[in-house]
Amino acid sequence: MTQSGERSSIRLASCRSLLSEDLRAKALWVYGSVTRRSLLKALLTDGTLAMVLYRLMQGCRRLGWKLPAMVFNKLNVVLCRCVIGRNATFGPGFVLIHSNGVVINSQVRGGRDVKIEHEVTIGEEKGKSPVLGDDVFIGAGAKLFGGVTVGSHVKIGANAVVLSDVPDGATVVGVPGRPV
Repeated sequence: MTQSGERSSIRLASCRSLLSEDLRAKALWVYGSVTRRSLLKALLTDGTLAMVLYRLMQGCRRLGWKLPAMVFNKLNVVLCRCVIGRNATFGPGFVLIHSNGVVINSQVRGGRDVKIEHEVTIGEEKGKSPVLGDDVFIGAGAKLFGGVTVGSHVKIGANAVVLSDVPDGATVVGVPGRPV
């Protein structure tokens, strides 16, 4: 196998591994276990197709396959009503609980175990996008804008508007969002 072929195989294996971890995280979050049954149920729930299309888009992008990456991106928009920028990155355990109305800017960076409800916007302002830590939950309708840093082990409540940094371990509610 050529060196570029080996790199492609490694990148595809990485994509499969991330997708597997995402599915396991969703099964655990939604059904409280990672059994065959809960994995199958998680695979068939709302939001999972958007997660799969996002990971396929990322895998293609890493391989330099621009056209397939764009196709997966557009399929996510059309089939799932979910917009995730092609350069947005999330670690393993990325879960879209419901994908409808989710908009994520291309420059967003997220750590491990980020869970997002429906109608969430994570957007750019003045050329800067949010950075999310590990183990972050973002409730339905929440909005995060600009160069904010969201720490690890954070919960952002439904419809909160986050415009400033959030420390580790905080729970944020309100407009504008504030730790409680």
